[in-house]
Amino acid sequence: MNVLLQEFKDRIRVAAETHQTLSLQGHGSKAFYGETPQGDTLDVSGYSGVLSYEPSELVVTARAGTPLRELEALLAEKGQCLPFEPPHFGAAGGTLGGMVASGLSGPARVSVGSVRDYVLGVSMLNGRAEELRFGGQVMKNVAGYDVSRVMAGAMGTLGMITEVSLKVLPKAPAEATLMMAMPQAQALQQLHRWVAQPLPLNASCWVHDDSAQPAQDFLFVRLRGAQAAVEAACLRMANDVQQQGFAVSRMDNADAAGDWQACADQKLPFFQPDPAPQACLWRLSLPPTAPVLDLPSSPLIEWHGGLRWLWAPASEAAHLRDLAQRHGGHATLWRTRPGHDAEDRRVGVFTPLPPVQQKLQQTLQAEFDPHAVFKTGRLGL
Repeated sequence: MNVLLQEFKDRIRVAAETHQTLSLQGHGSKAFYGETPQGDTLDVSGYSGVLSYEPSELVVTARAGTPLRELEALLAEKGQCLPFEPPHFGAAGGTLGGMVASGLSGPARVSVGSVRDYVLGVSMLNGRAEELRFGGQVMKNVAGYDVSRVMAGAMGTLGMITEVSLKVLPKAPAEATLMMAMPQAQALQQLHRWVAQPLPLNASCWVHDDSAQPAQDFLFVRLRGAQAAVEAACLRMANDVQQQGFAVSRMDNADAAGDWQACADQKLPFFQPDPAPQACLWRLSLPPTAPVLDLPSSPLIEWHGGLRWLWAPASEAAHLRDLAQRHGGHATLWRTRPGHDAEDRRVGVFTPLPPVQQKLQQTLQAEFDPHAVFKTGRLGL
């Protein structure tokens, strides 16, 4: 048995016996996300390394502390990737376990699916320090409750992920990004029309650019797929936009790649707090068909309308959550103001769960962690 894994087991057993709480952490790149965790930090970043990689089978298995950049570099050597584009917050870039635990995906999530959709299996330590394995290395390996995918987004509240098996995909042979000068309402309408057509849409981003003189609205759309399909779609979409009287251009792929990565990692100018020093960053998850909303500030919109970021004071929490719920979604307090973290978090990070769903989640946590070793409160429960 791996010495470090045994140390984790011993630490969990002691915590269970002494009623301690352990807060799992890899690189700490997502420490800002969720409610402030309680308990002692258990650093799992040292438990790293790729255990197996079968490019012909499109499957990779690695330990939870494996750096995302290291894993992605290995896949790139074989022309493969994590298609959901997990964000790399912070200089360290995050770990495989943190990627699964947070369940966060990048711009391509709307077309390729989320982290959860690519988890084939996990190994974990529960609150009894027992080593459990769920799933495997193929898609059709689950009968009953798919625990491996439940770990995606659990934020370490069910146990410590030790290993993960993921489905990977080949990189698309062709890619193109179109940039259009288009107001929000027209951009959403056009995206909805394109989604209903057989086009290789992969990602989209609409933003109001205050730095331009005068300020302008831009819609960026990325296409990925076969060369012929991408080229045909570019011509068709450019014609659609021009017929409506809007300007359209095709970006250089290298420049566009940097911008899409910056969007995933929230390094675009929009995500810098300087323009709104009194505001927090909010994340609204909505049905893509939701209309233009009456928001306190102009949003940045991803996922063809399904993800909307905006800056607003924490005091707007009730309004934003009511607005999101009326349109079938929810609002999350993503980042607080520097120096005002505790004050801003008083409104709650997450939209409260309905009573039935909350009970189910609490029951699941109690089953995996009866001694509340991992009950850090990260999810607000």
